[in-house]
Amino acid sequence: MQFGDIVILTGAGISKESGIETFRDRDGLWSKVNMEDVATPEGFARDPKYVLDFHNRCRRDLRGDNIRPNAAHDALARLEREWPGQVLLVTQNVDDLHDRAGSGNLIHMHGEMFKTRCDACGDIHDREDDTTLETPCPACGQAGGVRPHVVWFGEMPFQMDEIQAAVGSCSLFMSIGTSGVVYPAAGFVQEAIFRARAHTVELNLEPSEGASMFAEQHYGPATEVVPTFVDKLLAGQASF
Repeated sequence: MQFGDIVILTGAGISKESGIETFRDRDGLWSKVNMEDVATPEGFARDPKYVLDFHNRCRRDLRGDNIRPNAAHDALARLEREWPGQVLLVTQNVDDLHDRAGSGNLIHMHGEMFKTRCDACGDIHDREDDTTLETPCPACGQAGGVRPHVVWFGEMPFQMDEIQAAVGSCSLFMSIGTSGVVYPAAGFVQEAIFRARAHTVELNLEPSEGASMFAEQHYGPATEVVPTFVDKLLAGQASF
């Protein structure tokens, strides 16, 4: 069967094989750091320096020589280039591995670690270096209000209207490397099923919390299951 437009949701599992620490695994980041202290607006209000230092460390880790796109990132970039319809990639990840692999039609719904945002004027700008309380906003010059351009707990993900419109009209919805517990992303599969009547596929290391909702499932390392499924799609061999 030939599909029309494709929407792909990716989570931390796709970047784990690139050496990036996940958040929700048993030994993930949230087992080591209190997320309420480093990933909420309230935490930033209480101790902005602590929050900025945490994100500075994360940003430096992402720039390690060993951190690079893997075969799963490359396969999704290839799918976008070669598929005759539209391929929209929606990632929950704040790393830049999809960008570096060449994906262009890409939404970072939880923001980007290599951008900062000014609370005073709203300007969003690229940021490679550390951010401190003394860092001035490049647009308005005010210091003290520059924060990571990431979605913290209690904040609304970015571009939700665009994402929901695409999910609600796609022919194929793929979920890759996600836990299935973080909303609103965990609800996309239901929107794809009931609004778009799309075929749904889960590609994951192991079944997610919402695995039973998917019409098709393939489990194993992302660097194996994602390229294999993309090859089948592009060869017209995927069936259901």
